[in-house]
Amino acid sequence: MDKSGDTDIKPTLILPDEGDYYDFGGTGGVHWKIDGNDTGQRFSVVHHPIPPRVLMAPLHYHHNEDEYSYVLEGRMGALLGDDVVEAGPGTWVYKPRKQWHTFWNAGDTPCLIIEVISPAGFENYFREVAEAGMGDIGRIEEINRKYSVEMDFGSIPGLCERFGLRVPQPGE
Repeated sequence: MDKSGDTDIKPTLILPDEGDYYDFGGTGGVHWKIDGNDTGQRFSVVHHPIPPRVLMAPLHYHHNEDEYSYVLEGRMGALLGDDVVEAGPGTWVYKPRKQWHTFWNAGDTPCLIIEVISPAGFENYFREVAEAGMGDIGRIEEINRKYSVEMDFGSIPGLCERFGLRVPQPGE
């Protein structure tokens, strides 16, 4: 019996400090762990460290991928359509495609989440945003179109007020 399967994907060990990392200037970061090229494009994995009481993104809508967030430490809040959830360590939050959503650190200590993205490809969105820089909204909008993501930048003030959050300024 052939137990090799129909794939050339090899088992891989990924150590805690391995993978590229980018800090979005105090608003959180992304630590790439498993790229789509490593999984036959089935899924990818990134970690998101989120500072206390920080909004990670404006309301946004993915046309192509689902996201599954696993809280390692701290408290993650999320707005999923009209539902507000708060998740602590050991909890999964499913953010399906074609649903407006956002997420944040709901606590006063750092939050760290694992984000599983399916199918893969969206991990490269973060690379392109990191390369463009957070201040170039025109370029961000171009990247959003490329990855079929809609973002409501106007939602940021209301989200911050509603959930007691902040968006750190550059250099903070």
